[in-house]
Amino acid sequence: MPFPAQTPRAFIKANIEALNLNQYGCYGLLRNGIVIYVGKGDIRTRLLAHLNGDNPRISRQAPDQWVGEVTANMDSRERQLILEFNPVCNQRVG
Repeated sequence: MPFPAQTPRAFIKANIEALNLNQYGCYGLLRNGIVIYVGKGDIRTRLLAHLNGDNPRISRQAPDQWVGEVTANMDSRERQLILEFNPVCNQRVG
């Protein structure tokens, strides 16, 4: 099951900082409408970390949008989304 229907938001600081703190769930980073990474945690905190270059693999892919959903079942939901989208930045190396 994909992310809930929503308009992807631009992956820019202003859009991320507009989020409330403590919204835990899953999020997807997109490039040209394709999910390149799925993550979990405090959505605002994690997106700001990615925007600031915490993960070189994500930075190299240059995400331009993001989507998210608040959920208590972050672990299982993250696995489900990774299996569905097979994002390039979630693939293990080696």
